[in-house]
Amino acid sequence: MSSLAAVVVQLKFPHLAIIPAEIIGTGLLILLGDGVVAAVLLAKSKAENSGWIVITFGWGMAVMVAVYCVGFFSGAHLNPAVTLGLWIHGSIDGSQAWRYFVGEMIGAMVGAFLVYLAYFLHWKDTEDPGLKLAVFSTGPAIRNYAWNLITEIIGTFVLVFGVLGITGPWNPLATVDLAPLLIGLLVLSIGLSLGGPTGYAINPARDLGPRIMHAILPIPGKGPSDWSYAWVPVLGPLIGGAIAAIFFDAVFGSAPL
Repeated sequence: MSSLAAVVVQLKFPHLAIIPAEIIGTGLLILLGDGVVAAVLLAKSKAENSGWIVITFGWGMAVMVAVYCVGFFSGAHLNPAVTLGLWIHGSIDGSQAWRYFVGEMIGAMVGAFLVYLAYFLHWKDTEDPGLKLAVFSTGPAIRNYAWNLITEIIGTFVLVFGVLGITGPWNPLATVDLAPLLIGLLVLSIGLSLGGPTGYAINPARDLGPRIMHAILPIPGKGPSDWSYAWVPVLGPLIGGAIAAIFFDAVFGSAPL
């Protein structure tokens, strides 16, 4: 979002500054994203066992909806890795970045809590504690921290590089009408192609916020929150987002959005 547009937003909608807009947007993202995982995994859900394709489409559409809803107000980062990449790229400064980080984390926790409420009757009927954790946060198909980290770096590199390319001012498709849809399709593509090894967190807030909620919510028979793995979907996306921004600027030049 341009500086002029940002000023207009602040004048017309002073209550929807970066933090509240990112809380709302990230909350929607997690509500719909973790919600589709709950629909597929939890016992007695009408969508139970509908599979990976449903999950990836659900997450892609969750991103699209969230970006459409708050993109005008904050740019809809919804992801600390995206915020870090845009900070490196020069689209925001440090005084803005911390506001994005705060809004994203709070929003992710709020969204996870709403998923807990929406599927309240299904937790006790789901026997496997691993499925309950999977609703909130990611886990590897084959646990190897080094390779799991690499997978998250690669997936987030594609995400941030794609966001920079899609939303660049030189791109004729970088419009308010199309960009959110294209970013949603980008996330769908990442999920289909690169999501298999780790569940494609590609977003530190998306994984850490709901994992915290899993740890503190009174979910029947929930089991541990797998904190030994939790650093991977936080560090990997941050590294991937930073590398994507540095590479993008090295190849195409820094061009703030």
